[in-house]
Amino acid sequence: MTRQVFISYSQSDRDCAFELVAHLEARGIECWVAPRDIAPSADWAAEIMDAISGARVMILVFSASSNDSPQVRREVERAVHKQLSILPFRIENVLPSKSLEFFLSTQHWMDAYTPPRDAHYARLGAYLQTQLAAPSRTSETGSNPIPSYAGAGAPPPSAPAIDTSRLQHIERQLAGYLGPLAKHLVKVAAARSAGVDDLVGRLATELDSDSERREFTHRCRMGPT
Repeated sequence: MTRQVFISYSQSDRDCAFELVAHLEARGIECWVAPRDIAPSADWAAEIMDAISGARVMILVFSASSNDSPQVRREVERAVHKQLSILPFRIENVLPSKSLEFFLSTQHWMDAYTPPRDAHYARLGAYLQTQLAAPSRTSETGSNPIPSYAGAGAPPPSAPAIDTSRLQHIERQLAGYLGPLAKHLVKVAAARSAGVDDLVGRLATELDSDSERREFTHRCRMGPT
């Protein structure tokens, strides 16, 4: 289910994250939060990817724990790539690590580490109600600001099948940059690609720098050994 707000948090901050969700949903703001909104048999990475793509805002419950979480970093990376608005909700007085600072340096922050938290939840809820009431860029233009190449377009009319071993090789290469999200991205892009070169080109757009895209493309073209 598509929801307006994606909640990113580390496991250590689960209680705070779910308190926040309860306060926001009491105001009528629909939230997506794991594991509540992931079906038991679903692909975890695919569900997270779809939820980030469908949201308008990511709330990052920011603490020392989330600062060190590779999963949180991957979620923030994907949100930035999808041009999602990110609001760090800082529940501990810590500064972002270098890996997160790169993505969050231009974002607004909301400090929420002075008790009681209920006041901060209320402030965030009021802010989100105002932000979400404004038309989204998607609704204004009829499409996402920068649609993901891997998820866009109809499948070519006579796309040749790509060998399973080649697909697995490409997935392994992409996973080196994106982790578990690679499986979902390869599956979606493969269904819309006209061949290996087209697939690799689509997936390369999911990477953030030219050097990563060149390296990824080179490794994929080498093929499985």
